[in-house]
Amino acid sequence: MDNDDLRRGKPTNHKVFCEDIAFLAGDALLAFAFEHVAISTVGVKPGRIVRAIGELAKSIRAEGLVAGPVVDINSEGLTDVGLDHLEFIHVHKTAALLEAVVVLGAILGGGCDEDVERLRKFAMYIGLLFQVVDDILDVTKSSKELGKTAGKDLLADKVTYPKLIGIEKSKEFAEKLRSDSLELLQGFDSEKAAPLIALANCIAYRQN
Repeated sequence: MDNDDLRRGKPTNHKVFCEDIAFLAGDALLAFAFEHVAISTVGVKPGRIVRAIGELAKSIRAEGLVAGPVVDINSEGLTDVGLDHLEFIHVHKTAALLEAVVVLGAILGGGCDEDVERLRKFAMYIGLLFQVVDDILDVTKSSKELGKTAGKDLLADKVTYPKLIGIEKSKEFAEKLRSDSLELLQGFDSEKAAPLIALANCIAYRQN
């Protein structure tokens, strides 16, 4: 939606194949996600599969993954956007998607309700962390380093954490989110929690 030419150093889908094909590809992949959960999940009770499909649907509905970009677009150029408003945008973007991924794993893996909710909160933290780090990188890295166009948030007059609280406080907030997310994993089997710990650290310390 930001109409950028690059992602991870490669031409974006809509630049290579045109916007119509890019939209259709997104539609097809979205449908495939539901198909995969419904058909390819083996050895799991049907009730858990249905619950997982419900979680996936909830994450992408109007109140989920769609809400963040809509509010983000409508907030461009506004001067009265505060931190609560910005957090809503970020929580309903990458955080909504990561929440679905982590929660689906917990549900299909047989987690109890308490574990599912702890992991939901963990995912929300690392999703918000991803966006805070993204805001920081957008103003501290070059296009070559990022593999996408740097400074686009500034050009589009988007509200960001560095814009509202500065780069240093944004970095402090990112570290708090990382720390809080890891605290939620305490008590889980260390071997099983290791990939989630690595994910949180990867998001926090990524350079592009």
